[in-house]
Amino acid sequence: MKPVILPILLCISLGLTTFVRAQDDLAVLPYWKYYHGQPGALYRHLCEQAFGQLEQRKKMVQALRTQQDWQKRQTVVRQKLQEAFGTFPEKTPLNPVVTGKLERDGITVEKLYFESLPKYYVTAALFMPAGKRENLPAIVFCSGHGAPAFRSGVYQQMILNYVKKGFAVLAFDPIGQGERIQYEKTEGRRFAGLKPTLEHSYPGAQSFVAGVTPAMYFVWDGIRAVDYLLTRPEIDATRIGVTGRSGGGTQSAYLAAMDPRIRAAAPECYLTTYDKLLRSNGPQDAEQILTGMLAKGLDLGDLVEVRAPRPTLMVTTTRDMFSMDGARELFDEAKKAYKALGAESNLGMVEDDAPHASTQKNREATYAFFQKHLNNPGSSADEKIPAFRAEELNVTPTGNVFAALKGETLFSLTQKRASAVAPQSIAGNSSQTLVKQVIALTGYTPPTLGEVIFSGKFPRDGYDLERYLVKGPGAYYLPVLWFKPEKSIGKTVLYIDSKGKAGAAQKGGVADQLVQAGYDVVLPDLSGAGELAQADLPGGDSELDSTSLNLWFAGILTRKSLVAVRMEEIQLLTEFIKRKTGTTTVSAVGVGTFVPDVLHATLLTPAIGRLALLNGLGTYRSLIEQEQYLPRYVPSVVAGAINTYDLPDLVAALAPRSVWLAGVVNGAGQPVSTSELERLYPSKGKHLSLSSTAERAALLAWLGQEK
Repeated sequence: MKPVILPILLCISLGLTTFVRAQDDLAVLPYWKYYHGQPGALYRHLCEQAFGQLEQRKKMVQALRTQQDWQKRQTVVRQKLQEAFGTFPEKTPLNPVVTGKLERDGITVEKLYFESLPKYYVTAALFMPAGKRENLPAIVFCSGHGAPAFRSGVYQQMILNYVKKGFAVLAFDPIGQGERIQYEKTEGRRFAGLKPTLEHSYPGAQSFVAGVTPAMYFVWDGIRAVDYLLTRPEIDATRIGVTGRSGGGTQSAYLAAMDPRIRAAAPECYLTTYDKLLRSNGPQDAEQILTGMLAKGLDLGDLVEVRAPRPTLMVTTTRDMFSMDGARELFDEAKKAYKALGAESNLGMVEDDAPHASTQKNREATYAFFQKHLNNPGSSADEKIPAFRAEELNVTPTGNVFAALKGETLFSLTQKRASAVAPQSIAGNSSQTLVKQVIALTGYTPPTLGEVIFSGKFPRDGYDLERYLVKGPGAYYLPVLWFKPEKSIGKTVLYIDSKGKAGAAQKGGVADQLVQAGYDVVLPDLSGAGELAQADLPGGDSELDSTSLNLWFAGILTRKSLVAVRMEEIQLLTEFIKRKTGTTTVSAVGVGTFVPDVLHATLLTPAIGRLALLNGLGTYRSLIEQEQYLPRYVPSVVAGAINTYDLPDLVAALAPRSVWLAGVVNGAGQPVSTSELERLYPSKGKHLSLSSTAERAALLAWLGQEK
């Protein structure tokens, strides 16, 4: 048998070698060891945008000297923070309802809900000392990212200690936690049973699509919580504080910055600098992202500095997920503001050698801080107090306010907000007007073609396969394959697939068919695809369905959308083709989730004469029309664009250039019917062709219509 087996193994080995070599022919980066480590190129590029913005802010803050300097800065920061949060709603009746009371060991608890917006129910509990019922200092307690919210043992440890020390505490459920979980597991729901960060980011992304910062809803709940406290005769309105850890640290920092009624604030395990956050764990979930924050010249330190001279305590741990080094930098900068305003002693910082956690040392420092600044002296010792069972603190019979009261969710609020703001009509506007709007909303910057590196040529049947690296708009290179036919018809197709170039480049693939028909075919990997596919962001807490929403959030912070980056990449590739061929126009094909990116780029690239968009999103608006939308479409959305334009507007503006739309889907990935397509794209005619399928034969036929 041995003489038979050896040749068989040899043949198999040779076959595998040939296959591997064929696969290697499609990869460009491995040859260039210096450029090979580029999977995080898109994130690093966005970080470079952020670091430049932060450096400008740093220079501005370093120039502040006097009390007047800092007061002017505070005025600017208040305005910019309000812009970043968006306009708060009008205050409507709270309609509070107390659903039950508990009393134990000198502590009373009133379980209640109120409406921070009409039918948008906030479940909460008001903890008070059983004996004292007047002139109480009060603390608004914001919970971190745990499903039980304030019912968890670690949070009750703090809450009950405050009550024992003579404070009233109003603890409320953030949306997506406690009794406000929106995506409970039910049959037919693909995205359900989500962890708290995804309960925030999944509907939060829709909110951003509609142009609303989801953090607005979180801070608004806190503002209305203060409003509720002020309706209670037991509470001293002049002695209100706020605290919370992790996600609660975020909310407490927001509320302290935006509500002047907050006398003292102690955010825990959150405050750091964006420089250090981006270099470590990256952008966090949706409510921790303020629209254009870095582009506006803001950093997390502004949440503290805008409060000066009101008392603030930074509560930190040395091994926190939020960088301790950044926290120390923030504190040193904020001290200058407090000193200039004559209140240096009102800013404090406590740190303990611990991970992302609440420690006895930090709890006791926080008790002492509030005892001092809310004028409620006493022992700051951390007592062991038995916690209530989580079920005891439930406000509703079902343990879920949506099941009990059928109120609004983030999704339903986004739908209402979007429907109330009709997109600005572009009818009668010139394409130049739309171009200006696109540039402003995307953060696009005209690129200049830089270095191009030839990376080898490989013969195939009837054509050559050339490999290139094309310098991108940042410090990275785009891997590119160029299929060059032996008998060229003098036309070039730029084929961009969101899954990367490899699939289309396989033997018998679409590029193979196009080149056999005489077309030059250029297949790139844009950032985020193929050889430039993103590695997981470090600490990214909003990855869903293999899509990093955290990466998209980085673009929202910097006002440099992922669409803008890819627009610039496509323009560079078009210039590369023009330089190589001497032609003035190319045809472009966009496939999959990159359809909006290619469409945006075509609007700003006259050299793209014909455009085919296959198997892509029909409208941005469809993402907020589907509760169970697919996250994969979000990175190619320009946040807030639907209030100005949508994808059909871009297609209409391309006339008289030929556009073919095929295999169009909605935000849930469902095919759009022909009748619905014709409603969405009324400009159908010589300029626009619509098809329900995107087969290769149909693409070849459409390309063949070019004169």
